[in-house]
Amino acid sequence: MWTGEPQTIIKVLIVAGVAAASILLGFLFQKILSTRLHRAARKTSILWDDLLIESLHGFIVVWMFLVGLAVILKFVPLRPEYLKILERTIGVLGIFSAVLFAVRFARKAIHAYVDRITGVPTSIFRNFAVVVIYLLGFLIILDYLGVSITPLITALGVGGLAVALALQDTLSNLFSGLNILMTKQVRPGDFVRVETGQEGTVSDITWRNTTIRGLDNNLIVIPNSKLGQSIVTNTHLPEKEMTLFFPVTVGFDNDLRAVERVTVEVAREVLADPERGVPGFEPYIRYAAYTELGVQFNVVLRIREYTDQYPIKHAFFMRLHERFRQEGIRFPVPARNVRLEKE
Repeated sequence: MWTGEPQTIIKVLIVAGVAAASILLGFLFQKILSTRLHRAARKTSILWDDLLIESLHGFIVVWMFLVGLAVILKFVPLRPEYLKILERTIGVLGIFSAVLFAVRFARKAIHAYVDRITGVPTSIFRNFAVVVIYLLGFLIILDYLGVSITPLITALGVGGLAVALALQDTLSNLFSGLNILMTKQVRPGDFVRVETGQEGTVSDITWRNTTIRGLDNNLIVIPNSKLGQSIVTNTHLPEKEMTLFFPVTVGFDNDLRAVERVTVEVAREVLADPERGVPGFEPYIRYAAYTELGVQFNVVLRIREYTDQYPIKHAFFMRLHERFRQEGIRFPVPARNVRLEKE
């Protein structure tokens, strides 16, 4: 049976009541934010209020509980040194929770204003922002605990210079990646060809390298500094549609007007495929040169994107060969000199 003093019982009840009340108020405020304020924020054209309310989810309860703990300390008789430790602990928890809130808000804001609106990938920006926020939070906690951060900042400055000299390649990749992202000359989803021969779809651009998925479904990892110094052809800029030149050579004895008519008819049939060809484009041919084999010309086609050239070339080659055979149009036969010697 409880034999404590009445004052002790009252203090215990007050502590329990304050703790329960703080948690209930936290859930109540969170409910209000998630319903009324969120509904009101959706009616505005500003995106910041929506991001702020979404980021606050869960932290209201934590902050109200910390306020309740601070109030409880007023009713609990503790020795001054213990009371100071608990107060500092509550303060550190409050600062750390604020840092976590800032990290969540920064992630959402960067995704909304950089990735969703501008179409630029956000992994490098999110990682950089998270590191900066955590570093600032660490310095604020040290300052709150009474630790002088001036010598630490000075040491970080000197150490940062030494680290920058030691990590020249890493920093070069970092700033090259930022430059690639900000100029938007290479973006995730673009099909690129590098001067060294690699080609494929850009998967991601991180702080260190750019990942390209090749046509064989293998990943090609290129350091950002190397990519920034290379000549890169982006087949998706300024638009995905591109002109395809298909070289053909026929014999000298063919009727060139008939060759042009048949070739254009076949090209129209191939471009009628709406998934790869551009149906509204009128194909044409341009005679280029007389060669040792015959008359050379280029068939000008229009395709939707770079990777469509492979099935288009295949279909055009098969149909053109069949039509030339039906129309009696002959491909050139290379001449060979045969020397016969008598024994």
